[in-house]
Amino acid sequence: MVYLICYDIVQDRRRCRAAHLLEGYGMRVQKSVFECVLTQKQLEMVQRKLAGYIDETEDQVRFYPMSAHTRGKVMILGQQPIRQIDDSAFIV
Repeated sequence: MVYLICYDIVQDRRRCRAAHLLEGYGMRVQKSVFECVLTQKQLEMVQRKLAGYIDETEDQVRFYPMSAHTRGKVMILGQQPIRQIDDSAFIV
């Protein structure tokens, strides 16, 4: 399943740790937004790790599941990522 994962993390150190983790699972499409292909087990592991990185009183991370139908309707204005994510061929 493809997930759109976005965050609002206040502290630079915590934000860098989150970005580094997510870069291992998908493509950064904006500064704090990633498209990641995750199995259920990977999703749970990423959620656990991110929960350990953030301060729940200051930070927020959101996970939006994206179906193939929904992904096909994504509209992009402005600069587009060079690569596109393909959940059938993405290797982690």
